[in-house]
Amino acid sequence: MKPLHALASTVGGLGLALLTSTALAGVFPQCPPDGTAVPGSLGFEASAGLTSPAKICKHVAAGDGWALRADGGRFYTFGFSDMTGVPNEEVMTRGTFNAKWSAPTLAFREGQEVYLALTNVGMLHRPDLFDPHSIHFHGFPQAAPVYDGVPEASAVVNMGSTFTYYYKLNDPGTYIWHCHVESTEHMHMGMLGTLYVRPRQDALPTGTVLGTFTHTQGVNRYAYNDGDGSTRYDVDYPLQLGAFDSVFHDLHEAVQPLPFHEMRATHTFINGRGYPHTVFPGALPPVQVDEADPASVLPESSQPESALITATAGQRILLRLSNSSVSEYFTVTALGLPMRLVGQGAAIARGPNDPAAGVVGRDWTTDVGSVTLGGGEIVDVIVDTAGVAPGTYFLYTTNLNYLSNGNEDRGGIMTHIVINP
Repeated sequence: MKPLHALASTVGGLGLALLTSTALAGVFPQCPPDGTAVPGSLGFEASAGLTSPAKICKHVAAGDGWALRADGGRFYTFGFSDMTGVPNEEVMTRGTFNAKWSAPTLAFREGQEVYLALTNVGMLHRPDLFDPHSIHFHGFPQAAPVYDGVPEASAVVNMGSTFTYYYKLNDPGTYIWHCHVESTEHMHMGMLGTLYVRPRQDALPTGTVLGTFTHTQGVNRYAYNDGDGSTRYDVDYPLQLGAFDSVFHDLHEAVQPLPFHEMRATHTFINGRGYPHTVFPGALPPVQVDEADPASVLPESSQPESALITATAGQRILLRLSNSSVSEYFTVTALGLPMRLVGQGAAIARGPNDPAAGVVGRDWTTDVGSVTLGGGEIVDVIVDTAGVAPGTYFLYTTNLNYLSNGNEDRGGIMTHIVINP
């Protein structure tokens, strides 16, 4: 295929319009002008401490790019990238060929009002496509139809345009966010990420009694507003399981008809990486799109999120597990480590309580040896390392056919859990 500079120079008027035209004035992320909203980097808290601003603004771009395969190849992908804080006039350029796999993690707090702007920078490698994009907050229980991202009932974002989604976050838990336009294709091409909402219980005053547990602000964190400290954890890791069909991606890159009816998982991932890439800390190197041209290296890593899990002996680890595959079920286990399921589908594993009516919700938190997730399913699992010997443990799928990177064995859905002394 042609190198990047040749690609950019041969797509004709469309490419020039995307990169240089004054039509870029269509980049208009919306944020409350009264100074109450604070821009924040994706995946991090908007401010230090536990008291987050009531309103927060973020900006992402949707486009195409490439991602590394653990067997040495690469995938052509669609995806999202973080444009929070990027000047409007630079978004179209910065967002081009900058798709991330998986999408940036979005981290918020219960009670926040979120303004999430999406700019469609287009697919520069596929100028024949004029696909709109959207954001669907998968599992969000209070979505207004216009902000739900489902194209039959919601606004979608055309190339060169921006749309700002609004959410009031009343329910803590782990979610998925993804494009819902031509969803099978766009999701399989990589337009998915993890989103989680931290509970109000984190910010309770020090000394608050939760059942038999006493809370310390800034030290104790929880998966949910449990009232008894049962979902407390010390470190948390969002782990998005996924799968690609290399034939589907190769045909997409070559502008060929796509075999939807033959789609199968040839490569599987955690956070967009197959083993051993999963255990590399930090971002993977940027992709060199054309092997014969060193100038075709992308400006940024397409896979910035590691899947390596580390903790100190005695700590409790919250694993925010989700399955983003459009076609596969995955079963995962952590041999030698105790796991307890505390939440599913962004809800605590407990029935509703109504003290006034004398109703006590049934607790169905469960010690598990493994968890199985279908596409779009999410579970919260706590690994308690109290009494566990320090060392390196494996989190992996028990589906042996998913422990490979294409034809390369010992890959796919597997990573390390490192317990330090």
